Amino acid sequence: MFSLKGMNALVTGASGGIGSAIAYALARQGARIALSGSNGEKLRVFREQLNEEVGGDHVEITCNLADAVQVEELIPATVDTLGGIDILVNNAGITRDNLAMRMKDEEWDDVIRINLESCFRLMRAAARPMMKARFGRIISITSVVGATGNPGQINYAAAKAGIVGMSKSLAQELASRGITVNCVAPGFIRTAMTDQLPDAQKDALNARIPAGRMGEGADIGAAVAYLASRDAGYVTGATLHVNGGMAML
Repeated sequence: MFSLKGMNALVTGASGGIGSAIAYALARQGARIALSGSNGEKLRVFREQLNEEVGGDHVEITCNLADAVQVEELIPATVDTLGGIDILVNNAGITRDNLAMRMKDEEWDDVIRINLESCFRLMRAAARPMMKARFGRIISITSVVGATGNPGQINYAAAKAGIVGMSKSLAQELASRGITVNCVAPGFIRTAMTDQLPDAQKDALNARIPAGRMGEGADIGAAVAYLASRDAGYVTGATLHVNGGMAML
């Protein structure tokens, strides 16, 4: 695939299903990874697994993205630990689903703070060392619902759509410095949670997808690995939709 040898990457939400698949994809192409998440024990276990299965000297950095102070410290900690940052992958996110008329202020605030605001803060912080290096890759995981909407997810859809607009704006600001800013928008991806769904519900979901199946975490990891590579240097401000044709955007 695309070589990332010698590159340093930060992946947020790294111990989750999609986050771990992204970390594997980047590590297999040669990147050294700073794995970030709020659960230090899960991160430690995953780091040991990644080092054993793929090799390399990957590290973990615990960070609660709901805490603005911790968010502001994450990029400097990554640079100090890895010696630099070439790739930022904003993957972490939460859901607080509810119908709009029933949504509580805290359900809105939590999703916007973690899914959108922390993404902005990390982008802003990562841009500084990347501008000095005149190279960087900023990749944010959005969602098909950021483009299509979804009932019961007005907060989540707003945050994911906001990431797309934010990325396009930043892409224009940083393009002359050799930094690309892109998004990957997953559709239905098979996870431990979707594995627990009844077969009838899985069949109904798959019927909405022309490919006839849900995606795998590796599908998202491959898309991120491409955008992180030097081969994607002329791709910026783009959203790569990985949804099996469910929404052809």
